[in-house]
Amino acid sequence: MKKPVLTLMLSLGMSALVMAGETGPLVTAESLPRLPQRLVEMLLAAVGGPEWLVQLGGMAAAAGTVVGVFLGAFALLSLIERKVLARVQNRLGPNRAGWFGILQPVADGIKMLTKEDIVPAKAEALLHFLAPVLIVVPAVLALGVIPYGREWVPVNLDLGLVLFFAVGAMTEVAIFMAGWSSGSKFPMLGAMRAISQMVSYELPLMLAALAVVMMAGTVSLSGIVDDQGGFVLGFIPKWNILTPWGLVAGLVFLIAGVAESNRTPFDLPEGESEIVAGHMTEYSGFKYALFFMGEYLGLFAISGLGITLFLGGWQAPLPGLGFVPTWIWFFGKLAAVIFFFLWIRATYPRVRIDQLMRFAWLFLIPVGLLTLPVAAVWHYTGRGLLGWVLCGAMLVVPYAILTVLYNRRMAPATRRYQFVE
Repeated sequence: MKKPVLTLMLSLGMSALVMAGETGPLVTAESLPRLPQRLVEMLLAAVGGPEWLVQLGGMAAAAGTVVGVFLGAFALLSLIERKVLARVQNRLGPNRAGWFGILQPVADGIKMLTKEDIVPAKAEALLHFLAPVLIVVPAVLALGVIPYGREWVPVNLDLGLVLFFAVGAMTEVAIFMAGWSSGSKFPMLGAMRAISQMVSYELPLMLAALAVVMMAGTVSLSGIVDDQGGFVLGFIPKWNILTPWGLVAGLVFLIAGVAESNRTPFDLPEGESEIVAGHMTEYSGFKYALFFMGEYLGLFAISGLGITLFLGGWQAPLPGLGFVPTWIWFFGKLAAVIFFFLWIRATYPRVRIDQLMRFAWLFLIPVGLLTLPVAAVWHYTGRGLLGWVLCGAMLVVPYAILTVLYNRRMAPATRRYQFVE
């Protein structure tokens, strides 16, 4: 009598574990996130699967790990954000579903799954359905190329940074599909405003990243993290943010990242007072939830890229802390950056669309371009005291000139609003 399939799989799994134990420990604290991938690869190898199937199964397990981690983070952040905003505004926030509202994300998920899915009569049904799906896909693909630890790089590509920006361009297409396929004027206006904002702020985002590429000499995200390894004077980390050009480029990247993530004060595609809910106006139910999922996953991706480019990625902040798994450092930095985004939302009001566009084209892009020659000067002056003096002068003087020009001549004039009495 043949063994049941479950018993056979368990026996094969035990055989794989024994084989792994003979060659070394199956898992360490550093390689813990790669445990599902290793288990799948060993199981497929134990059943005699071909090499391509083993590699494909390992990649699928690695992708599943990343998706599972960040879907859980999305659910948790949806609660934490409301709790933080409530704390800032001196109120309680969600406190009914579960202990201290801990089950609020579960309640939200059930609500979205059970709400009626309404499709307008004039909508293009297929594109209306595909748009929210295509919002999520680019964020998931972008999360797959970020190095989360020394041994945890889901897809280690030599062109990781190029792929990140390439898949990010799909977001504009999805937003246009959502606005046009809804068959209504408000979603179309919201989509056009969202696309103009995202295209405008992608330029300073790429310029800030280009300065990092110049200094690291590679577009591999793992190579960029390795370039920031070590310490100056024995205790100052060699992070790009701790250089004159890196500080300015990091601030440009932060501001552009806020706009790309559709976060306050740049959440103009959802300007409720002007265009209802932007390109999401004609969506309901789980499709509506997918837009927010894509927004939060995009926030994780932009934050993770900023950490990789400017904050040393998974590198420890102080010497002597190498015993801490590197992926813990990465997610600790990610938590700090996400909290900063929440702090900004609780602090600043929404700006006008004309202010947003002028700020990008007349100020942020010139400053982003300025970081490129400054990074070159920093490199060729030896990255020492002389570099600080020259780079500081090259940054401060143009910044002062741009500020004066922008505030006095290029900023929009004070508007006078006339009301009917």
